[in-house]
Amino acid sequence: MRGPNVNNASRTKLLETTSRLLQQQGYHATGLNQITKDSGSPKGSLYYYFPGGKEELAAEAVHRSGMLVAERIQSGLSLYDDPVIAIQQFINQVAAQFQDQGIGVQGVPVAAVALETSFISDRIRESCRQAYESWNQIYANKLIQAGYDENRANQLGVVLNAMIEGAYIISITRQDNQPLLDIAAQIPVLLSTKL
Repeated sequence: MRGPNVNNASRTKLLETTSRLLQQQGYHATGLNQITKDSGSPKGSLYYYFPGGKEELAAEAVHRSGMLVAERIQSGLSLYDDPVIAIQQFINQVAAQFQDQGIGVQGVPVAAVALETSFISDRIRESCRQAYESWNQIYANKLIQAGYDENRANQLGVVLNAMIEGAYIISITRQDNQPLLDIAAQIPVLLSTKL
């Protein structure tokens, strides 16, 4: 008899595989047969855990990726009290990882799916929106804790998230981390006013 850990491991493997495939090749190019094959899971378990099929699985995979990125951002920003230093160092860390690990799409786990599915699936679009909103809020909260005006902090949360996401995409395209380093250098200017 299988215990809850085995079942949970199977579900997690399906989500991990789906996340990776969505990032590498997009929603439309990712099929259920490939997901089950690459994850080593029988198709029946896919429908057991995700009765809504590919759309439900993709939405859950985006949600999971969003939470993992949120944890990474939160962890990175918690290393320094000063938000300028914390955010700048976090971006520099992302740039260093990009350089060390080579080109990959791990840094943008939501972008491709959001662009590809926002007009065809409200369920997946909502998962993408929630991921982006949670990341925005982490940056905003860091600024609010440091005394930034709440409205300004919320706006800057969006700006910071967009800058980092955009710089990562450009870094992938250029095959170097300079765009990430460039935005890191601009953080003191961007965050120079708390009001």
